[in-house]
Amino acid sequence: MGNIIVLAILGAVFYYIFKSYARYTAYSQEAFKNFSVSYESIKQSDLGLFVALVAKVAKADGKVDSLEAELVGIMFDDISSVFPEPEKTKDILKRIFSEEKNRLDDLEEIAHRLGSAIKRDRAKQQQFMGFLIQLAFVDGEVSENEDRVLQTIAEAFEFDPNAYHAIFDQFEQMIKNVHPKENIEDAYKLLGVDANDDMATIKKAYRKLVRQYHPDIIKAQGKDDAYMQEATAKTQEINQAYELIKEKRK
Repeated sequence: MGNIIVLAILGAVFYYIFKSYARYTAYSQEAFKNFSVSYESIKQSDLGLFVALVAKVAKADGKVDSLEAELVGIMFDDISSVFPEPEKTKDILKRIFSEEKNRLDDLEEIAHRLGSAIKRDRAKQQQFMGFLIQLAFVDGEVSENEDRVLQTIAEAFEFDPNAYHAIFDQFEQMIKNVHPKENIEDAYKLLGVDANDDMATIKKAYRKLVRQYHPDIIKAQGKDDAYMQEATAKTQEINQAYELIKEKRK
């Protein structure tokens, strides 16, 4: 009976997502072509507010680990690409992240501001919330502090609790189904490198693959929830293979 209820909830969530995406307004170069790039304008924009929340989730467990840092850096590239003056925008996004990662006193304020800005667009809420949950899971588990930050953001967004828990549970199950590579040869194969390659070559291959398969907040627009899960699972596999190789070479 419990499984039937869960399936019914998931079915309702996916139908809701599908309907929401039909009226989704994309973040694109066309949408931002007349945007005046400055620290204040970026910081007050939807994507600037989102980066501030990303910073708080990434640092909620006390550290930004190497994979999180890699993904956040790629996210700066993804987001800045839709703005005029991408390099200037990227520097501003880095500044926002750096300023906000060690602050929780303004968490509710920023979450409410972004929630208000996207209140009429449930698909954007879904996209942002899903990405934040995905980020919390990217190191393999969600700490109590990360969970608390996510819950605070979800409440500020007035995000449907059933939808939130459905997404959270999906990522939790997905992480359990990602099995670390036990064989070093398989790890090399996954990264497309050779056992004789030096660590600089292996790291370059690792970063290239992470960039290729990372969950992209911009490209996720219009795609269903499976996109983020598949991207996260692949990123996990790549990272675990890389960590195994590093461990074996100590």
